[in-house]
Amino acid sequence: MAKRGKGLGKGITYRPGVSAGLPIGAYLTCADNSGAKIVQIIGIPKLKGRLRRLVSACVGDKVIVTVKEGTPEVRHQTFHAVIVRQRKPFRRMDGYWIQFEDNAAVIVTEDGECKGTEIRGPVAKEAAERWPRVAALASIVI
Repeated sequence: MAKRGKGLGKGITYRPGVSAGLPIGAYLTCADNSGAKIVQIIGIPKLKGRLRRLVSACVGDKVIVTVKEGTPEVRHQTFHAVIVRQRKPFRRMDGYWIQFEDNAAVIVTEDGECKGTEIRGPVAKEAAERWPRVAALASIVI
């Protein structure tokens, strides 16, 4: 008899212990020079949720955002973005707890190419390992 309710038939997701701290509706600072200043999460593709519970994203996830503040060319447009920092602490496999000062994302295309040419501030190692184009533009990886 097959076990039910354990999730044994599904493949593993990438999140090895990273606490999801950014639900839909969260505001993030844009860490690149694409013209956006403040973005808001409006969707998280490839993530299923529970009834009446908001789906949350974590460091390294690709989300769909809308630009709330920025240049007139990019305002009120929707983009794909990768989360590079989150304020909620998460535990790494080596036992360290990591927490950043702000929530930040980098605007990318659908296949992972960065829209900007530089990234301001540190980038989490989980996001850099998963997105090599983001890692190439990062000034510091923590």
